[in-house]
Amino acid sequence: MTRKVEVCIIGAGSAGLYSLGQVSRHTVDFMMVNAGPLGTTCARVGCMPSKVLIQAAEDIAHSGHFTREGIHGAEKLSVSIPEVLAHVRKMRDGFASGPAGKAEKIAGHGKLIKGEARFVAPDAIEVNGERIEADAFVIAAGSRPIVPQAWIDEFGEENLLTTDTLFEQEDLPKDMAVLGLGAIGLEMGQALARLGINVTGVDMMETIAGLSDDGVSYPAISLMREEFPVWLGAPAELSRAEDGRIQVKAGDNETVVDKVLVALGRRPNIDRLNLEAAGVALDERGLPEFDRQTMRIGETSLFIAGDVNGERQLLHEAADEGRIAGWNAAMTAQGKPVRRFRRKVPMGIVFCDPNIASVGQTFQALDATLGEDEGFVVGERDFSTQARARVMMNNRGVLHIYARKSDGLILGAEMCVPRGEHFAHELAWAIEKGMTVAEMIALPYYHPVVEEGLQNALHDAYHQLDDTAKVDGIADVPFAE
Repeated sequence: MTRKVEVCIIGAGSAGLYSLGQVSRHTVDFMMVNAGPLGTTCARVGCMPSKVLIQAAEDIAHSGHFTREGIHGAEKLSVSIPEVLAHVRKMRDGFASGPAGKAEKIAGHGKLIKGEARFVAPDAIEVNGERIEADAFVIAAGSRPIVPQAWIDEFGEENLLTTDTLFEQEDLPKDMAVLGLGAIGLEMGQALARLGINVTGVDMMETIAGLSDDGVSYPAISLMREEFPVWLGAPAELSRAEDGRIQVKAGDNETVVDKVLVALGRRPNIDRLNLEAAGVALDERGLPEFDRQTMRIGETSLFIAGDVNGERQLLHEAADEGRIAGWNAAMTAQGKPVRRFRRKVPMGIVFCDPNIASVGQTFQALDATLGEDEGFVVGERDFSTQARARVMMNNRGVLHIYARKSDGLILGAEMCVPRGEHFAHELAWAIEKGMTVAEMIALPYYHPVVEEGLQNALHDAYHQLDDTAKVDGIADVPFAE
C-alpha cells in the first residue's frame, strides 16, 4: 500500500509537534509517524519530572536553615523515596498528557501512524509495511540515552538507570553512582543526595555542567562537593564487586554501589532512519550536514529538527527548529522557496542549587577568538556577600559577564548563582537586543533583589572597558553592595 502526502513529519515529540503547527497552517495534506510513547521527551522523562524531583529535594534541603531562623522540629522530618517518586510520576503524567493529547487528536483524524520509519527512497519512507511518499519530510525523530552495551550485558538494564527509567522506579537503593555530570547528571545527583541517597558523581572532564570559565567552574565544583563526592578527570570503569554489586572506579577513586544512573548524553535516533536510501551523506558522527537557518539537509527536501540533529538538545531550541523546519517543509512541498531564519542567542540552564547557566558566547570561545584583556573583559560578582542571597541563606557562587572591550557590547556569561535561571534570561534578552554594558547599567534595579548582583558585575565590567565605550555619568550611578 502506498500513501502520498505533501509533508510527512517523522516524530511526534516537541520538535515534531511544533513543526506540525506550521505545516497545518499551509496544508491539510500531511502525515505524522511516531515510534515509541507519545508525550515528548521533555514532559515524560526530561525537564518536567526532573524538576519535580529537584523541588522535593530543595524543600527538604531548606529545612537545614530552620534552626537559624528560629524554626524548630526539622529533625522530625523524613523522606519517603517511594512517595517522592509517586509524586513525580503523578505530576509527570499531568504534564505529558497535553502533548500526548495533541498527538492522539492527530491520530483520531487518521494522520498519525505509530511505527518506526525508514527511508527507502529520497521521497519515500516505509512504516509497518506501508510506503508513504511525500514532497517534503521533517525529521524530528528525537534521541535516546547513551549506555555502553558492554555495561548492559554485564549488569542488566535494571541496574543501569537512565532518565527514561529513573522516574519509573518504585524505590531507590541506598548507594548510587551518577556517571556524567552534565545538566542531567548534576541535577539528579544533587537531588538524590539531598533526598538521603549516598551518591557519587563521576565525569571524565575536569569541569561540570559544561562550564568553560575556571573562575566559575572551580567554585561550582566546590559547592557540589559539599553535598556529594565528585570525581573528575577520569572515565568511569564498572566491574562486578565481590558482593555482587557494582564497583565503580575512576582514576584512584573507587566505590561500590547498588545502581548506577548513566547520564552520558543522548544519541540522536538518526541511525534508525536509513538516510543513506534518501541519498544523504553522514559525517563521522553519523549525522547529516544541514543549514541551521533553514534546517534543510543539503539541497534535499528533508528538514531536520530537535534532538535528532545532535546539536542544541533543549526544548526551546527544538521548538524553534520545529517551527523553522515545518514552515520550510510546507513551502518546499508547494514549490515555494525556503526562508532563512535568525537563530536566537544560545542559553543553557542547569537547575542544580545554585543554578549553573551559560548565555551567548562562552569564555572558552571568546578567549580563542578575542583574547581576554585585549578583546573582552570579565565583569565579576561573588555572591557570598550579596544582600538578597544572604537573606535567602543561599549566598554562594560567582557570576561572570563577558563584554567587548572596545564598545561594551555584552557577548555572553557563565554563572553559578542562586536564581541563575532568571539572570540567564535577562542576559540572553540583552544580548539578543544588542545591548552594551552601559545600556544595561542604565536600566532600573530594585532593592533588595538578587539582580543587584547582576548590576554589580556590570559595573565591574564597565570599569575595564576602553574609554571610548564609556558614557558620561554612568560610572557615578550608585549601586548596592
